[in-house]
Amino acid sequence: MSLTREQIAQRAAQEIESGFYVNLGIGIPTLVANYIPDDKHVVLQSENGLLGIGPYPTEAEIDPELINAGKETITMTPGASLFCSAESFAMIRGGHINLSILGGMEVSAAGDLANWVVPGKMVKGPGGAMDLVHGAQRVVIIMEHCSKNGQPKIVNNCSLPLTGKGVVNRIITDRAVIDITRAGLVLKEIALGYSVDDVQLVTESKLIIDPLLKTIAVQ
Repeated sequence: MSLTREQIAQRAAQEIESGFYVNLGIGIPTLVANYIPDDKHVVLQSENGLLGIGPYPTEAEIDPELINAGKETITMTPGASLFCSAESFAMIRGGHINLSILGGMEVSAAGDLANWVVPGKMVKGPGGAMDLVHGAQRVVIIMEHCSKNGQPKIVNNCSLPLTGKGVVNRIITDRAVIDITRAGLVLKEIALGYSVDDVQLVTESKLIIDPLLKTIAVQ
């Protein structure tokens, strides 16, 4: 069975280490904040000018003036700070973000990422993703393995406009965890109920099977 959006976020949260400064993108990545263990000291950064994002607010905690880059209401952790977007992007471009977890529309075998526009759809622009994929020390993409019409989203070459070339380190989908290496795409983990052949069938690029391949550990 494919992982749910919540389970994808839960697996992505395992990428975060104590002491990390982390940026979470729009969509499934925003759910990751709900799965960071309390014993890990992590600072979440939003490119619209906030260090110290907390979990989604309850009905009583909602403050319309506290939003993330995706315009969703958020909470702040004790010690959080607010600042202008210029300072926020100085943090990103200066390499001070340990990990950026973003959504994706396509990822190529070379680690190219397309995640900001579908041709013909109206958008305001690429946002902060172009800075994040080049400024963050590590980039993890989380997404469904296939598009809504069943086409692979992990491809030999991206057909959509690129956000960055050779910027992705790891992909976490509803079916697998895949690392992008110089040797190629390495299948590290697989969702319960899927076989290697099942994953390869919906992956355009050839997969290298890790000899220590394991099942994705989520609840």
